[in-house]
Amino acid sequence: MAEAYERFRPGYPGELVDRVTAYAGRPVRTALEIGAGTGKATRLFARRGIAVTATEPDGAMLAELRKHVPADVRTVRAAFEDVRPEERYGLVYAAAALHWTNPEGRWSRVAALLEPGGVFASCGGPFRLADPAVEEAVRGARAPFLASDEIPSPDGTPAGHAMQWPGTELRRSEWFTDVQQSVIERRLTMSAPDYVGHLSTVSAYLVLPAPEREQVFRRIARVLPATVAITADITVHLARRRDER
Repeated sequence: MAEAYERFRPGYPGELVDRVTAYAGRPVRTALEIGAGTGKATRLFARRGIAVTATEPDGAMLAELRKHVPADVRTVRAAFEDVRPEERYGLVYAAAALHWTNPEGRWSRVAALLEPGGVFASCGGPFRLADPAVEEAVRGARAPFLASDEIPSPDGTPAGHAMQWPGTELRRSEWFTDVQQSVIERRLTMSAPDYVGHLSTVSAYLVLPAPEREQVFRRIARVLPATVAITADITVHLARRRDER
């Protein structure tokens, strides 16, 4: 699975780090990453001179990550809920991983890991077929197994709402202020096999029983053209830890 994540998940544009550091308004020297996976975002922040501590509960993911990130990146095998606030960071961030964390006490845990005035950042977004006809064909192919392969909003925020999750939770949190949301447009082209490979890393498919998962992938592959255009915009949420009280 780790190799599939590395092969089929796209990386992140440098604009992501630009937005985070511009929002911080001061040098970001240290960062803790939640659910680093194979390090797609880790390498981006580390190459900007930020001392990153990458946390990830899956050992195979961390082993793959270490192949691709600078040697000075610190890795910790742990779920976010098990990370102890032994030190504080200028930035805590999650790239397409926050939905895996436990909502109970999520924001107090993040705040405990941040310096006063430190920044929290989260990014992610749906991975959609750009051609409506292809999307309709894929929807029909997966229908016996999945109504949708997108991650539902963890707090029930409707898709068309101006502020999306986790910005909605951050605005309600006593720990954070100055919540901002922005979008980085991203357009990709993939071969049909690579698109199916990407689906093999998506949580909606991962939770299916293996026989059903293989069957739905075969059904989808049959309706795809040789190459597919993808809309994969990245929604970025930023917030600042409130001053100590």
